[in-house]
Amino acid sequence: MSEQQQPAFNIEKIYVKDLSLEIPNAPGIFLEREAPQVNLQLNTQNNVVKEGLYEVLVMVTVTAKVKDQVMFLVEVQQAGIFRISNVPENEIGPVLGIGCPNILFPYVREAVSDVVTRAGFPPVILNPVNFEAVYNQSQQRAGSESAETKQ
Repeated sequence: MSEQQQPAFNIEKIYVKDLSLEIPNAPGIFLEREAPQVNLQLNTQNNVVKEGLYEVLVMVTVTAKVKDQVMFLVEVQQAGIFRISNVPENEIGPVLGIGCPNILFPYVREAVSDVVTRAGFPPVILNPVNFEAVYNQSQQRAGSESAETKQ
């Protein structure tokens, strides 16, 4: 009788896939003394690289505006390659949608803060994200969209 193999999870690589900074109203924007309004957009995505190997992306766009002028715009795609084996198919989604983004998020936070500071602005510290809630919302949206297409 063969033993069932234990589930395995390994981080193969963590890297910045894309990083962009725009300061469209420089140098005048540096003279503004008003506190900016900061907007954050966050998305996750995952792709199969090959069997048992997955790329997960956490994509963040931070836009800071003063009045109607863009102070800065930062876009970061933080990526990781993860090896997952002996995990039931129904449990891979939560690993890719919750576990992996939780690993990548501190790197995103650091990249955003670092690039904003290097651009000459006070650092932007991203608040923690509940990736379980984000994952559950995306699953609910996907479920309601598939129910609508079946009607």
